Amino acid sequence: MEYTYAALLLHKLGKEINEENLKKVVSATGAEVDEAKVKVMVASLSGVDIADKLANASIAVAPAAAVTAEAPKEEKEEEPRAEAAEGLASLFG
Repeated sequence: MEYTYAALLLHKLGKEINEENLKKVVSATGAEVDEAKVKVMVASLSGVDIADKLANASIAVAPAAAVTAEAPKEEKEEEPRAEAAEGLASLFG
């Protein structure tokens, strides 16, 4: 995940997402840099419009959040503990 966060940070700052910059960000966090993961991240983001992907991700998440916020919460009528205990006692005795 740290490589994804590093790439997003570089994008947010308007910096190029390349191996050198990605390594700097990851190492600045104190994490050990994995050269293979850096190469994979840079290669996988090559030619990707990150701003467009983030905009589409926000659109997909927003309706789900709205539905969750608007959904009425069902209130369960809870049986008092004393009554529940009495019911259990009748099973054993």
